[in-house]
Amino acid sequence: MERPLDCLNNLTQNDWFIGYNSREFNQIAQELYLELTQLSACGTPPKIILAEREPLKFLASFIAACAANCPVFLCNPDWGTQEWQQVFDLVQPNIILGKLLHTPTSPVPQSPVPSPQSPFIMIPTGGSSGQIKFAIHTWETLVSSVQGFTEYFQIKQVNSFCMLPLYHVSGLMQFIRSFTTAGKLAIQPFKAVESGQILNIKQSEFFISLVPTQLQRLLQNPELTEWLSQFNTVLLGGAPAWNELLEKARFHRIRLAPTYGTTETASQIATLKPDDFLVGKISSGQILPHAKVTIRNQQGEILNYNQIGNITIHAQSLALGYYPKTRENQTDFQVDDLGFLDNQGHLNIIGRNSDKIITGGENIYPAEIESAIQSTQMVADICVIGIPDKNWGQALTAIYIPKKSDTSALKIQILLKDKLSKFKMPKYWIPQQNLPRNSQGKINRQQLQQIATEFLQNSIT
Repeated sequence: MERPLDCLNNLTQNDWFIGYNSREFNQIAQELYLELTQLSACGTPPKIILAEREPLKFLASFIAACAANCPVFLCNPDWGTQEWQQVFDLVQPNIILGKLLHTPTSPVPQSPVPSPQSPFIMIPTGGSSGQIKFAIHTWETLVSSVQGFTEYFQIKQVNSFCMLPLYHVSGLMQFIRSFTTAGKLAIQPFKAVESGQILNIKQSEFFISLVPTQLQRLLQNPELTEWLSQFNTVLLGGAPAWNELLEKARFHRIRLAPTYGTTETASQIATLKPDDFLVGKISSGQILPHAKVTIRNQQGEILNYNQIGNITIHAQSLALGYYPKTRENQTDFQVDDLGFLDNQGHLNIIGRNSDKIITGGENIYPAEIESAIQSTQMVADICVIGIPDKNWGQALTAIYIPKKSDTSALKIQILLKDKLSKFKMPKYWIPQQNLPRNSQGKINRQQLQQIATEFLQNSIT
């Protein structure tokens, strides 16, 4: 396996970084690498917070830090004061690369920690719940993910078109795939693509990664729908996709590849291949070669095909833990998601265990209700949560964005009568102008609980 510096030195093509100056990337990376190795020669490698906005500087700095064996923490430059305070208290960095809008109230302590032989790469997760954690990865875990990807798709070089944040695993892995396989990388903000400013590439040679809300917006524009249909593969992940969206993508012959993965697994561990998607299959696809998935009950016993249980992942790409602690058992990782493996070995996701709503003694998974509501085509966005209820334990509550101003909850309920059992029909309906989602399309359920509580209190008074 090639190390970061080897990959950098082996870059022979000057046009691999489309839309940016590839030579400038090399120059920044080499110069920063020399500076960091000189600092490390004096003692322990410095801990680095990386919050560069500009993609070229971000990626060049990332490679330099990895090559110099420095622990590097990938950060969102748009975090607020509270998030940054969390991060500084946890990390206590020696070097900050990038301009922060918010700085901590206390001075940054200078306390390097011993660096492992392979540098730790800390990728943020958990931001949608309000508490930022860093999954501890290494160059080896990230490259294991790439190896599983290339073997699964039977390719040697990966060309990536990236519109997702580079500090997030979904954006970072697109770079790692292209960088380590000598492929091409195109980076463009989603807003630029949405407005029609598109880089000139041959889409049939590229993978593109999207979250469901991005796919939805692209499919609303006929020209962008045609553009998207030319891609070799459109990887879709980050949040559950609803049936109507998948059907629309299939109708337009989008070569969609719904994927399942987490920050802790260095992105996808299951993917449905585009050809299977286009013939009507709906799942997260087969498990990639570098991973193994078992479905277990609450006692930890492995379940048979088509039995729903907890998803446990064994993979070479697994994170070592959450900074600063490494996990004792680094071979298996039980995620919060519930699902089953079908007879073809395809992974099917039912929903998050922690999102489960118990109402009147019945277990309900929001994804099913949300999909049914989406299928009415009367909402632009939807999230179903459970709020405390003295009679039912929890009351199903739909928080939604109506597509039209005259869309009432009653109209939606009439369309749902034949699609949902009575106990699965939301008791409360709360219209909103927007829903709190992060850049990966994940909903902030804590914030929604607050919105629902305030709305219902105001309704009562």
